[in-house]
Amino acid sequence: MEPYSEELLPYMITGFIVSFILAFGVGANDVANSFGTSVGSGVLTLKKACLLATIFEVLGAILIGYKVSDTVRKGILDVSLYNNTEKELMLGSLAALGGSSIWNLAATFFKLPISGTHTIVGATVGFSLCARGFNGVNWVTFGKIVASWVVSPVLSGLISSVLYLVLNYFIFKKEKPLEPGLRALPFIYGLTLLINVFSIVHDGPSMLKFDLIPWWGAIVTSLSVGLLTGLIIQFIVVPRLRKSVRALLANEATNKENEVKFTFDSADNSRSPTPPSRELSVMEKGQVTSPTTTYTFSGGSSDTNGYIPAETKNGNLLNPTLENNCPSSQTLGVTQNSSQVPLVNSTAVKIVSVEKLTDKKNSETDRPEIKSLFSFLQILTATFGSFAHGGNDVSNAIGPLIALWAIYTEGSVAQQSPTPIYILLYGGIGISVGLWVWGRRVIQTIGEDLTKVTASSGFTIEIGSAFTVLLASKIGLPISTTHCKVGSVVFVGWAKSSRQGVDWKLFRNIVIAWVVTVPLTAGISALLMLLLKIAFI
Repeated sequence: MEPYSEELLPYMITGFIVSFILAFGVGANDVANSFGTSVGSGVLTLKKACLLATIFEVLGAILIGYKVSDTVRKGILDVSLYNNTEKELMLGSLAALGGSSIWNLAATFFKLPISGTHTIVGATVGFSLCARGFNGVNWVTFGKIVASWVVSPVLSGLISSVLYLVLNYFIFKKEKPLEPGLRALPFIYGLTLLINVFSIVHDGPSMLKFDLIPWWGAIVTSLSVGLLTGLIIQFIVVPRLRKSVRALLANEATNKENEVKFTFDSADNSRSPTPPSRELSVMEKGQVTSPTTTYTFSGGSSDTNGYIPAETKNGNLLNPTLENNCPSSQTLGVTQNSSQVPLVNSTAVKIVSVEKLTDKKNSETDRPEIKSLFSFLQILTATFGSFAHGGNDVSNAIGPLIALWAIYTEGSVAQQSPTPIYILLYGGIGISVGLWVWGRRVIQTIGEDLTKVTASSGFTIEIGSAFTVLLASKIGLPISTTHCKVGSVVFVGWAKSSRQGVDWKLFRNIVIAWVVTVPLTAGISALLMLLLKIAFI
Protein backbone atom coordinates (compact mmCIF):
# COMPACT_ATOMS: atom_id res chain seq x y z
CA MET A 1 0.00 0.00 0.00
CA GLU A 2 1.24 3.48 -0.88
CA PRO A 3 2.33 5.83 1.92
CA TYR A 4 -0.16 8.57 2.78
CA SER A 5 -2.97 6.72 1.04
CA GLU A 6 -6.23 8.69 0.93
CA GLU A 7 -8.08 5.45 1.68
CA LEU A 8 -6.41 5.28 5.10
CA LEU A 9 -6.79 8.97 5.98
CA PRO A 10 -10.23 8.59 7.66
CA TYR A 11 -8.80 5.85 9.90
CA MET A 12 -5.91 8.14 10.79
CA ILE A 13 -8.18 11.04 11.72
CA THR A 14 -10.48 8.77 13.76
CA GLY A 15 -7.43 7.35 15.52
CA PHE A 16 -6.29 10.82 16.63
CA ILE A 17 -9.75 11.59 18.02
CA VAL A 18 -10.20 8.30 19.89
CA SER A 19 -6.63 8.31 21.24
CA PHE A 20 -7.22 11.76 22.72
CA ILE A 21 -10.34 10.40 24.46
CA LEU A 22 -8.23 7.52 25.80
CA ALA A 23 -5.50 9.94 26.92
CA PHE A 24 -8.21 11.96 28.67
CA GLY A 25 -9.34 8.81 30.52
CA VAL A 26 -5.78 7.86 31.44
CA GLY A 27 -5.19 11.38 32.77
CA ALA A 28 -8.39 11.37 34.80
CA ASN A 29 -7.63 7.95 36.29
CA ASP A 30 -3.91 7.22 36.26
CA VAL A 31 -2.38 10.61 37.04
CA ALA A 32 -3.96 10.33 40.49
CA ASN A 33 -1.16 7.83 41.10
CA SER A 34 1.40 10.62 40.94
CA PHE A 35 -0.13 13.39 43.04
CA GLY A 36 -2.97 11.67 44.92
CA THR A 37 -0.91 11.20 48.08
CA SER A 38 0.41 14.79 47.96
CA VAL A 39 -3.14 16.14 47.80
CA GLY A 40 -4.33 13.65 50.43
CA SER A 41 -1.64 14.68 52.91
CA GLY A 42 -2.44 18.37 52.42
CA VAL A 43 1.02 19.20 51.06
CA LEU A 44 -0.40 20.35 47.71
CA THR A 45 -3.72 21.83 46.66
CA LEU A 46 -5.49 20.12 43.79
CA LYS A 47 -4.81 23.06 41.48
CA LYS A 48 -1.05 23.06 42.16
CA ALA A 49 -0.94 19.28 41.76
CA CYS A 50 -2.61 19.53 38.36
CA LEU A 51 -0.17 22.24 37.26
CA LEU A 52 2.92 20.24 38.26
CA ALA A 53 1.48 17.06 36.76
CA THR A 54 0.88 18.79 33.43
CA ILE A 55 4.53 19.86 33.20
CA PHE A 56 6.15 16.61 34.29
CA GLU A 57 3.75 14.22 32.56
CA VAL A 58 4.55 15.88 29.23
CA LEU A 59 8.30 15.92 29.95
CA GLY A 60 8.25 12.24 30.90
CA ALA A 61 6.30 11.36 27.78
CA ILE A 62 8.79 13.14 25.52
CA LEU A 63 12.05 12.13 27.24
CA ILE A 64 11.47 8.46 28.20
CA GLY A 65 8.12 7.48 26.70
CA TYR A 66 9.47 6.18 23.41
CA LYS A 67 10.61 2.75 24.65
CA VAL A 68 7.37 1.63 26.25
CA SER A 69 5.33 2.87 23.29
CA ASP A 70 7.46 0.65 21.04
CA THR A 71 6.59 -2.38 23.21
CA VAL A 72 2.87 -1.59 23.15
CA ARG A 73 2.68 -1.09 19.38
CA LYS A 74 5.06 -3.86 18.24
CA GLY A 75 5.93 -6.16 21.14
CA ILE A 76 2.56 -7.68 22.00
CA LEU A 77 1.50 -8.46 18.43
CA ASP A 78 3.19 -10.34 15.63
CA VAL A 79 2.73 -7.54 13.10
CA SER A 80 4.17 -9.64 10.27
CA LEU A 81 0.87 -11.54 10.18
CA TYR A 82 -0.75 -8.39 8.83
CA ASN A 83 1.46 -8.01 5.74
CA ASN A 84 -0.66 -6.83 2.79
CA THR A 85 -3.62 -6.36 5.18
CA GLU A 86 -2.58 -3.00 6.60
CA LYS A 87 -6.17 -1.82 6.68
CA GLU A 88 -7.11 -4.65 9.05
CA LEU A 89 -4.32 -3.76 11.47
CA MET A 90 -5.45 -0.12 11.44
CA LEU A 91 -9.00 -1.22 12.28
CA GLY A 92 -7.56 -3.34 15.09
CA SER A 93 -5.72 -0.33 16.49
CA LEU A 94 -8.98 1.65 16.43
CA ALA A 95 -10.76 -1.20 18.24
CA ALA A 96 -8.02 -1.26 20.90
CA LEU A 97 -8.29 2.50 21.42
CA GLY A 98 -12.08 2.29 21.65
CA GLY A 99 -12.16 -0.64 24.09
CA SER A 100 -9.59 1.01 26.37
CA SER A 101 -11.42 4.35 26.32
CA ILE A 102 -14.77 2.87 27.32
CA TRP A 103 -13.46 1.01 30.38
CA ASN A 104 -11.13 3.83 31.47
CA LEU A 105 -13.93 6.38 31.54
CA ALA A 106 -16.34 3.95 33.24
CA ALA A 107 -13.82 3.11 36.00
CA THR A 108 -13.07 6.80 36.58
CA PHE A 109 -16.80 7.47 36.95
CA PHE A 110 -16.91 4.88 39.75
CA LYS A 111 -13.70 6.31 41.31
CA LEU A 112 -11.77 3.05 40.80
CA PRO A 113 -8.01 3.43 40.13
CA ILE A 114 -7.56 0.88 37.34
CA SER A 115 -4.44 0.24 35.31
CA GLY A 116 -4.14 2.03 31.99
CA THR A 117 -1.58 -0.61 31.06
CA HIS A 118 -4.11 -3.35 31.73
CA THR A 119 -6.68 -1.69 29.50
CA ILE A 120 -4.48 -1.22 26.44
CA VAL A 121 -2.78 -4.61 26.69
CA GLY A 122 -6.12 -6.37 27.16
CA ALA A 123 -7.67 -4.44 24.28
CA THR A 124 -4.72 -5.20 21.98
CA VAL A 125 -4.93 -8.92 22.75
CA GLY A 126 -8.71 -8.81 22.25
CA PHE A 127 -8.67 -7.43 18.71
CA SER A 128 -5.76 -9.71 17.76
CA LEU A 129 -7.63 -12.81 18.93
CA CYS A 130 -10.58 -11.71 16.82
CA ALA A 131 -8.43 -11.01 13.74
CA ARG A 132 -5.77 -13.76 13.85
CA GLY A 133 -6.70 -16.10 16.69
CA PHE A 134 -4.09 -17.28 19.19
CA ASN A 135 -1.29 -17.00 16.63
CA GLY A 136 -1.59 -13.23 16.51
CA VAL A 137 -0.31 -12.63 20.05
CA ASN A 138 3.30 -12.72 21.20
CA TRP A 139 2.58 -14.80 24.29
CA VAL A 140 6.12 -14.60 25.68
CA THR A 141 6.01 -10.80 25.82
CA PHE A 142 2.44 -10.91 27.11
CA GLY A 143 3.50 -13.34 29.86
CA LYS A 144 6.31 -11.01 30.97
CA ILE A 145 3.88 -8.10 31.15
CA VAL A 146 1.33 -10.10 33.16
CA ALA A 147 4.05 -11.30 35.55
CA SER A 148 5.14 -7.70 36.09
CA TRP A 149 1.62 -6.82 37.22
CA VAL A 150 2.01 -9.22 40.15
CA VAL A 151 5.63 -8.37 40.92
CA SER A 152 5.38 -4.57 40.60
CA PRO A 153 2.99 -3.80 43.50
CA VAL A 154 4.91 -6.12 45.82
CA LEU A 155 8.30 -4.69 44.79
CA SER A 156 7.06 -1.11 45.02
CA GLY A 157 5.38 -1.79 48.37
CA LEU A 158 8.48 -3.42 49.81
CA ILE A 159 10.73 -0.52 48.74
CA SER A 160 8.33 2.05 50.21
CA SER A 161 7.67 0.20 53.48
CA VAL A 162 11.35 -0.60 54.13
CA LEU A 163 12.25 3.04 53.49
CA TYR A 164 9.46 4.15 55.85
CA LEU A 165 10.61 1.79 58.61
CA VAL A 166 14.23 2.96 58.25
CA LEU A 167 13.25 6.64 58.40
CA ASN A 168 10.85 5.90 61.25
CA TYR A 169 13.67 4.31 63.27
CA PHE A 170 16.31 6.97 62.60
CA ILE A 171 14.14 10.11 62.38
CA PHE A 172 10.39 9.89 63.04
CA LYS A 173 10.58 8.11 66.44
CA LYS A 174 13.32 10.31 67.85
CA GLU A 175 12.36 12.59 70.72
CA LYS A 176 13.94 15.47 68.78
CA PRO A 177 13.74 14.49 65.08
CA LEU A 178 14.78 17.86 63.64
CA GLU A 179 18.56 17.40 63.53
CA PRO A 180 18.52 13.76 62.28
CA GLY A 181 16.06 14.84 59.60
CA LEU A 182 18.19 17.78 58.52
CA ARG A 183 21.27 15.55 58.28
CA ALA A 184 19.41 13.15 56.00
CA LEU A 185 17.97 15.77 53.63
CA PRO A 186 21.06 16.35 51.40
CA PHE A 187 21.43 12.62 50.80
CA ILE A 188 17.72 12.13 50.03
CA TYR A 189 17.54 15.09 47.63
CA GLY A 190 20.80 14.16 45.92
CA LEU A 191 19.77 10.53 45.43
CA THR A 192 16.37 11.51 44.03
CA LEU A 193 17.91 13.84 41.44
CA LEU A 194 20.65 11.31 40.61
CA ILE A 195 18.11 8.62 39.73
CA ASN A 196 16.00 11.05 37.70
CA VAL A 197 18.89 12.40 35.66
CA PHE A 198 20.32 8.93 35.00
CA SER A 199 16.94 7.72 33.70
CA ILE A 200 16.90 10.58 31.18
CA VAL A 201 20.54 10.60 30.07
CA HIS A 202 21.28 6.87 29.88
CA ASP A 203 20.16 5.49 26.52
CA GLY A 204 17.85 8.46 26.14
CA PRO A 205 15.74 9.56 23.16
CA SER A 206 17.57 9.63 19.86
CA MET A 207 15.89 12.89 18.83
CA LEU A 208 17.77 14.63 21.64
CA LYS A 209 20.98 12.70 20.83
CA PHE A 210 21.05 11.27 24.36
CA ASP A 211 21.48 7.78 22.92
CA LEU A 212 25.01 8.79 21.86
CA ILE A 213 26.11 9.37 25.48
CA PRO A 214 28.15 6.36 26.75
CA TRP A 215 27.11 4.60 29.96
CA TRP A 216 30.03 6.07 31.91
CA GLY A 217 29.05 9.54 30.70
CA ALA A 218 25.52 9.01 32.02
CA ILE A 219 26.92 7.87 35.38
CA VAL A 220 29.30 10.85 35.67
CA THR A 221 26.56 13.32 34.69
CA SER A 222 24.00 11.93 37.13
CA LEU A 223 26.53 11.68 39.97
CA SER A 224 27.61 15.29 39.37
CA VAL A 225 24.02 16.55 39.45
CA GLY A 226 23.26 14.50 42.58
CA LEU A 227 26.39 15.74 44.38
CA LEU A 228 25.74 19.37 43.43
CA THR A 229 22.15 19.06 44.64
CA GLY A 230 23.29 17.59 47.96
CA LEU A 231 25.77 20.45 48.50
CA ILE A 232 23.14 23.09 47.73
CA ILE A 233 20.73 21.47 50.18
CA GLN A 234 23.42 21.16 52.87
CA PHE A 235 24.79 24.71 52.76
CA ILE A 236 21.79 26.76 51.61
CA VAL A 237 18.52 24.94 52.31
CA VAL A 238 19.33 23.20 55.61
CA PRO A 239 20.34 26.37 57.57
CA ARG A 240 17.20 28.20 56.43
CA LEU A 241 15.00 25.21 57.16
CA ARG A 242 16.54 24.78 60.62
CA LYS A 243 15.80 28.42 61.43
CA SER A 244 12.20 28.30 60.20
CA VAL A 245 11.39 25.00 61.94
CA ARG A 246 12.85 26.20 65.25
CA ALA A 247 10.70 29.32 65.00
CA LEU A 248 7.68 27.11 64.33
CA LEU A 249 8.47 24.93 67.36
CA ALA A 250 8.95 27.99 69.57
CA ASN A 251 5.55 29.27 68.49
CA GLU A 252 4.02 25.87 69.26
CA ALA A 253 5.57 25.93 72.74
CA THR A 254 4.18 29.42 73.38
CA ASN A 255 0.71 28.30 72.38
CA LYS A 256 0.92 25.33 74.77
CA GLU A 257 1.91 27.60 77.66
CA ASN A 258 -1.23 29.67 77.07
CA GLU A 259 -3.56 26.67 77.21
CA VAL A 260 -5.98 26.40 80.15
CA LYS A 261 -5.07 23.46 82.39
CA PHE A 262 -7.75 21.56 84.29
CA THR A 263 -7.40 19.69 87.59
CA PHE A 264 -10.28 17.99 89.30
CA ASP A 265 -9.53 17.74 93.02
CA SER A 266 -12.02 18.01 95.88
CA ALA A 267 -11.84 21.44 97.56
CA ASP A 268 -10.97 21.29 101.23
CA ASN A 269 -14.01 23.16 102.65
CA SER A 270 -17.42 22.45 104.07
CA ARG A 271 -19.25 22.91 100.80
CA SER A 272 -17.12 20.36 99.01
CA PRO A 273 -19.06 17.21 98.30
CA THR A 274 -17.60 13.79 98.43
CA PRO A 275 -15.83 12.82 95.20
CA PRO A 276 -18.67 12.24 92.76
CA SER A 277 -19.56 8.66 92.10
CA ARG A 278 -19.81 8.05 88.38
CA GLU A 279 -20.32 5.14 86.07
CA LEU A 280 -17.30 5.28 83.78
CA SER A 281 -16.99 3.26 80.60
CA VAL A 282 -14.28 3.37 77.95
CA MET A 283 -15.86 3.24 74.53
CA GLU A 284 -14.32 1.50 71.55
CA LYS A 285 -12.81 4.71 70.21
CA GLY A 286 -11.31 5.83 73.50
CA GLN A 287 -14.15 8.09 74.64
CA VAL A 288 -15.12 8.37 78.31
CA THR A 289 -18.81 8.65 79.15
CA SER A 290 -20.52 9.53 82.41
CA PRO A 291 -24.23 8.66 82.35
CA THR A 292 -24.99 9.45 86.00
CA THR A 293 -23.52 11.75 88.65
CA THR A 294 -24.43 12.10 92.35
CA TYR A 295 -22.87 14.51 94.86
CA THR A 296 -23.25 13.74 98.59
CA PHE A 297 -23.42 16.62 101.13
CA SER A 298 -23.86 16.60 104.88
CA GLY A 299 -27.53 17.47 104.43
CA GLY A 300 -28.32 15.00 101.68
CA SER A 301 -27.47 14.34 98.06
CA SER A 302 -27.87 16.34 94.86
CA ASP A 303 -27.20 15.97 91.16
CA THR A 304 -25.32 19.31 91.10
CA ASN A 305 -22.23 20.31 93.04
CA GLY A 306 -23.62 23.48 94.59
CA TYR A 307 -21.21 25.90 92.94
CA ILE A 308 -22.18 28.85 90.77
CA PRO A 309 -20.56 28.36 87.33
CA ALA A 310 -17.68 30.72 86.69
CA GLU A 311 -16.80 32.31 83.34
CA THR A 312 -16.61 29.73 80.58
CA LYS A 313 -13.14 28.95 79.28
CA ASN A 314 -12.12 26.55 76.57
CA GLY A 315 -9.20 24.20 76.78
CA ASN A 316 -7.96 20.81 75.79
CA LEU A 317 -9.32 18.20 78.19
CA LEU A 318 -8.03 15.14 76.38
CA ASN A 319 -6.38 14.60 73.04
CA PRO A 320 -8.97 15.41 70.36
CA THR A 321 -10.73 12.34 69.11
CA LEU A 322 -9.70 11.48 65.59
CA GLU A 323 -13.20 10.53 64.51
CA ASN A 324 -14.50 14.02 65.38
CA ASN A 325 -17.14 12.77 67.82
CA CYS A 326 -16.69 15.67 70.26
CA PRO A 327 -19.08 18.65 70.38
CA SER A 328 -16.42 20.63 68.54
CA SER A 329 -13.69 19.24 66.41
CA GLN A 330 -10.63 20.01 68.49
CA THR A 331 -11.68 21.35 71.94
CA LEU A 332 -14.35 20.68 74.51
CA GLY A 333 -16.23 23.61 75.97
CA VAL A 334 -15.38 23.30 79.67
CA THR A 335 -17.02 25.29 82.45
CA GLN A 336 -14.86 25.44 85.57
CA ASN A 337 -16.46 23.71 88.62
CA SER A 338 -19.40 22.67 86.48
CA SER A 339 -21.13 19.35 87.04
CA GLN A 340 -21.67 19.09 83.31
CA VAL A 341 -17.97 18.41 82.68
CA PRO A 342 -17.28 14.69 82.14
CA LEU A 343 -14.72 14.43 84.93
CA VAL A 344 -12.31 11.51 84.97
CA ASN A 345 -12.00 10.16 88.51
CA SER A 346 -10.21 6.91 87.71
CA THR A 347 -6.52 7.25 87.00
CA ALA A 348 -6.41 3.88 85.30
CA VAL A 349 -9.24 4.75 82.96
CA LYS A 350 -7.67 8.10 82.15
CA ILE A 351 -4.32 6.59 81.21
CA VAL A 352 -5.83 3.93 78.98
CA SER A 353 -8.07 6.34 77.10
CA VAL A 354 -5.35 8.92 76.53
CA GLU A 355 -2.91 6.28 75.32
CA LYS A 356 -5.48 4.94 72.88
CA LEU A 357 -6.03 8.34 71.41
CA THR A 358 -2.36 9.30 71.42
CA ASP A 359 -1.18 6.12 69.71
CA LYS A 360 -3.74 6.44 66.95
CA LYS A 361 -3.16 10.16 66.54
CA ASN A 362 0.63 9.75 66.30
CA SER A 363 0.26 7.05 63.66
CA GLU A 364 -1.93 9.28 61.49
CA THR A 365 -0.30 12.71 61.87
CA ASP A 366 3.22 14.10 61.59
CA ARG A 367 4.87 16.24 64.21
CA PRO A 368 5.35 19.86 63.03
CA GLU A 369 9.10 19.50 62.41
CA ILE A 370 8.68 16.27 60.43
CA LYS A 371 5.93 17.77 58.31
CA SER A 372 8.09 20.82 57.58
CA LEU A 373 11.06 18.68 56.56
CA PHE A 374 9.18 16.27 54.34
CA SER A 375 6.50 18.45 52.74
CA PHE A 376 8.66 19.80 49.94
CA LEU A 377 10.42 16.46 49.65
CA GLN A 378 7.07 14.80 48.99
CA ILE A 379 6.40 17.34 46.24
CA LEU A 380 9.79 16.56 44.69
CA THR A 381 9.17 12.83 44.71
CA ALA A 382 5.64 13.35 43.38
CA THR A 383 7.06 15.21 40.39
CA PHE A 384 9.56 12.37 40.07
CA GLY A 385 6.60 9.97 40.00
CA SER A 386 4.71 12.13 37.51
CA PHE A 387 7.73 12.16 35.22
CA ALA A 388 7.99 8.37 35.44
CA HIS A 389 4.25 8.03 34.84
CA GLY A 390 4.43 10.19 31.73
CA GLY A 391 7.23 7.99 30.41
CA ASN A 392 5.39 4.73 31.07
CA ASP A 393 1.70 5.43 30.68
CA VAL A 394 1.58 7.84 27.75
CA SER A 395 2.21 4.71 25.69
CA ASN A 396 -1.17 3.40 26.83
CA ALA A 397 -2.87 6.31 25.10
CA ILE A 398 -0.80 6.65 21.94
CA GLY A 399 0.71 3.19 21.31
CA PRO A 400 -2.05 2.17 18.86
CA LEU A 401 -2.06 5.71 17.43
CA ILE A 402 1.64 5.42 16.61
CA ALA A 403 0.91 2.12 14.85
CA LEU A 404 -1.77 3.89 12.80
CA TRP A 405 0.60 6.74 11.98
CA ALA A 406 3.44 4.41 10.99
CA ILE A 407 1.21 2.39 8.65
CA TYR A 408 -0.19 5.59 7.14
CA THR A 409 3.22 7.21 6.55
CA GLU A 410 5.18 4.07 5.58
CA GLY A 411 2.47 2.13 3.78
CA SER A 412 3.42 -1.10 5.58
CA VAL A 413 2.97 -2.87 8.91
CA ALA A 414 6.73 -3.06 9.57
CA GLN A 415 6.69 0.24 11.54
CA GLN A 416 10.41 0.85 11.21
CA SER A 417 10.41 4.56 12.04
CA PRO A 418 10.97 5.68 15.65
CA THR A 419 8.12 7.04 17.73
CA PRO A 420 7.53 10.68 16.65
CA ILE A 421 8.08 13.10 19.50
CA TYR A 422 5.08 15.23 18.54
CA ILE A 423 2.74 12.26 18.99
CA LEU A 424 4.24 11.67 22.44
CA LEU A 425 3.56 15.36 23.14
CA TYR A 426 -0.01 14.95 21.87
CA GLY A 427 -0.58 12.07 24.29
CA GLY A 428 0.92 14.04 27.17
CA ILE A 429 -1.43 16.96 26.50
CA GLY A 430 -4.46 14.64 26.40
CA ILE A 431 -3.46 13.11 29.74
CA SER A 432 -3.11 16.58 31.27
CA VAL A 433 -6.55 17.69 30.05
CA GLY A 434 -8.12 14.58 31.60
CA LEU A 435 -6.46 15.34 34.93
CA TRP A 436 -7.69 18.93 35.03
CA VAL A 437 -11.25 18.08 34.05
CA TRP A 438 -11.93 14.85 35.95
CA GLY A 439 -8.89 13.93 38.02
CA ARG A 440 -10.34 14.77 41.43
CA ARG A 441 -12.38 11.54 41.63
CA VAL A 442 -9.54 9.01 41.73
CA ILE A 443 -7.14 11.37 43.53
CA GLN A 444 -9.48 11.13 46.54
CA THR A 445 -9.41 7.31 46.44
CA ILE A 446 -5.59 7.11 46.25
CA GLY A 447 -4.75 10.00 48.59
CA GLU A 448 -7.46 9.87 51.25
CA ASP A 449 -9.78 6.87 51.22
CA LEU A 450 -7.39 3.90 51.05
CA THR A 451 -5.25 4.96 54.02
CA LYS A 452 -4.34 8.10 55.94
CA VAL A 453 -1.38 9.75 54.19
CA THR A 454 0.98 12.24 55.84
CA ALA A 455 3.95 14.12 54.39
CA SER A 456 6.46 11.58 55.74
CA SER A 457 4.60 8.45 54.67
CA GLY A 458 3.63 10.11 51.38
CA PHE A 459 7.29 10.66 50.58
CA THR A 460 8.15 6.99 51.03
CA ILE A 461 5.10 5.96 48.96
CA GLU A 462 6.12 8.29 46.13
CA ILE A 463 9.79 7.34 46.02
CA GLY A 464 9.17 3.59 46.09
CA SER A 465 6.53 3.55 43.38
CA ALA A 466 8.32 6.09 41.17
CA PHE A 467 11.60 4.18 41.33
CA THR A 468 9.85 0.94 40.35
CA VAL A 469 8.02 2.56 37.41
CA LEU A 470 11.13 4.38 36.21
CA LEU A 471 13.14 1.17 36.24
CA ALA A 472 10.45 -0.57 34.18
CA SER A 473 10.32 2.33 31.71
CA LYS A 474 14.05 2.05 31.04
CA ILE A 475 13.72 -1.70 30.49
CA GLY A 476 10.80 -1.04 28.15
CA LEU A 477 8.30 -3.02 30.21
CA PRO A 478 4.79 -1.49 30.40
CA ILE A 479 4.06 -2.17 34.07
CA SER A 480 1.11 -0.68 35.91
CA THR A 481 1.79 2.57 37.75
CA THR A 482 -1.55 2.04 39.48
CA HIS A 483 -0.35 -1.29 40.87
CA CYS A 484 2.88 0.28 42.07
CA LYS A 485 1.21 3.21 43.82
CA VAL A 486 -1.58 1.17 45.42
CA GLY A 487 0.98 -1.44 46.51
CA SER A 488 3.08 1.26 48.18
CA VAL A 489 0.05 2.89 49.83
CA VAL A 490 -1.14 -0.42 51.29
CA PHE A 491 2.31 -1.60 52.45
CA VAL A 492 3.15 1.72 54.14
CA GLY A 493 -0.34 2.01 55.67
CA TRP A 494 0.08 -1.48 57.09
CA ALA A 495 3.60 -0.70 58.37
CA LYS A 496 2.30 2.43 60.13
CA SER A 497 -0.85 1.12 61.77
CA SER A 498 -1.03 -2.63 61.23
CA ARG A 499 -4.29 -3.87 59.68
CA GLN A 500 -6.33 -0.92 60.96
CA GLY A 501 -4.34 1.50 58.80
CA VAL A 502 -5.85 0.32 55.49
CA ASP A 503 -9.40 0.31 54.16
CA TRP A 504 -9.40 -3.35 53.16
CA LYS A 505 -12.90 -3.25 51.72
CA LEU A 506 -11.88 -0.51 49.29
CA PHE A 507 -8.66 -2.38 48.51
CA ARG A 508 -10.70 -5.48 47.70
CA ASN A 509 -12.84 -3.50 45.26
CA ILE A 510 -9.72 -2.11 43.58
CA VAL A 511 -8.24 -5.59 43.18
CA ILE A 512 -11.51 -6.86 41.68
CA ALA A 513 -11.40 -3.98 39.18
CA TRP A 514 -7.82 -4.97 38.30
CA VAL A 515 -8.76 -8.61 37.76
CA VAL A 516 -11.70 -7.89 35.45
CA THR A 517 -9.92 -5.17 33.44
CA VAL A 518 -7.99 -7.40 31.01
CA PRO A 519 -10.83 -9.78 30.06
CA LEU A 520 -13.35 -6.93 29.98
CA THR A 521 -11.32 -4.67 27.69
CA ALA A 522 -10.33 -7.67 25.56
CA GLY A 523 -14.01 -8.52 25.11
CA ILE A 524 -15.00 -4.93 24.26
CA SER A 525 -12.12 -4.60 21.80
CA ALA A 526 -12.91 -7.95 20.14
CA LEU A 527 -16.55 -6.92 19.73
CA LEU A 528 -15.55 -3.57 18.22
CA MET A 529 -13.10 -5.34 15.89
CA LEU A 530 -15.84 -7.70 14.73
CA LEU A 531 -18.18 -4.79 14.00
CA LEU A 532 -15.45 -2.86 12.15
CA LYS A 533 -14.57 -5.89 10.03
CA ILE A 534 -18.22 -6.34 9.09
CA ALA A 535 -18.53 -2.65 8.20
CA PHE A 536 -15.26 -1.99 6.35
CA ILE A 537 -13.75 -5.29 5.13
